Parts: sequence; structure tokens; C-alpha cells
Amino acid sequence: MRKFASLIVLTAAGATLAGCGGDGGVFNRERPDEFAVQRQAPLVVPPDFTLTPPAPGAPRPAEGTASEQALDALFGGPAPRSKVETSVLDRAGRADPSIRSQVGDTGTNTVAKGRVTRDIVAAPEGDGQSASTVIPS
Repeated sequence: MRKFASLIVLTAAGATLAGCGGDGGVFNRERPDEFAVQRQAPLVVPPDFTLTPPAPGAPRPAEGTASEQALDALFGGPAPRSKVETSVLDRAGRADPSIRSQVGDTGTNTVAKGRVTRDIVAAPEGDGQSASTVIPS
């Protein structure tokens, strides 16, 4: 009886493992990208029939891109800053809104940090003798 029970358990385990093999079944099939699907706005009859029709291939003015719609659905659009956040930003000093375009400009003055910065960046890692540095006085 004991051999018969172990034979049944072994057969059930083998059948279970055999079901896991193969070409992947459900996990390796081709499916559409669920994030690339965009919901279309419902058709609405405009109140003014003298409107000119849009140019063929032009984006619809009432809709944004799929990523904009996703961000709006997730976060609900831009939220006003709290008093604490505004206070922290005021104390830290706000950056100019056009800072990204000014940094890449060829006319922007930069400061050459020189040999000391290169030595710090090139310093070896670790706690040993080779990792120690000398600060000139």
C-alpha cells in the first residue's frame, strides 16, 4: 500500500511538471501593447455648422497625446504647491525657468575646477593606503 501511494504521488508530480514544459504556452505569445492603445473621443455634432473641416492627418485639437492623457489620469493634472513646499523653494532659491536652454548656450560662462577636482574624481576607492589623499596647505 505504501508503494502504491508513493507511486501515485510520483505520477501526479510528473504530470504537474510535464504541464509546465513546452514552448511557454500563455507566457510567450504575441499580444498587443496595452499602453499603446488610445481611447478615441466620442463623436459630437458641433453647434456651429460653418466650421471648416480639419486638414487630413492633422491631430485632433480636443485631444492630447496618449502619454499626456495617462499622466492626467494618474495624477489629475498639475496640483498647486503647498505652503511648506513654496517656503522651502523660496529659501533654497528658485532657478530661472529657462535655465536648461541657458546652460547649453555657448555664451554661458563656466568655471574650470582645475586639477583638484580631477584628482578627487580620479582618486581610487577603498580604505587602504592607496586611497589616502594629501591636502596642500
